[in-house]
Amino acid sequence: MKLLVDMNLSPEWVPFLLGRGVDAVHWSAVGDPGATDLVLMQWAASAGRVVFTNDLDFGTPLATGGASGPSVVQVRALDLVPDAISDDVVRLLSDHADALAAGAIVTLDETRTRVRVLPIHRGGRAGG
Repeated sequence: MKLLVDMNLSPEWVPFLLGRGVDAVHWSAVGDPGATDLVLMQWAASAGRVVFTNDLDFGTPLATGGASGPSVVQVRALDLVPDAISDDVVRLLSDHADALAAGAIVTLDETRTRVRVLPIHRGGRAGG
């Protein structure tokens, strides 16, 4: 799996993920840190990367535009450093690899993981 780590997550995620066999780059290393979410998403889609973010805004253009990608992993937690949530993130990437490869929004919070398969249709939900 190839991830693009969003600006709102620490660059510390990159070496952590690389050490676990996940091809990861931080947006600050490949794009303009001031770029819009749309620019970041377009780059991720063209590079075949899943967006890894804490930003909940990525789901909106995917839902309203009927897009089938890029996939997005949204982490909703108070402590976003690898030491705090790394096991959960690695498990999520493994458990939902097929959905992310096909196109999905996967949200991880303290109590559960939710999966929305892309493209999102009215009333169409899949959960985990």
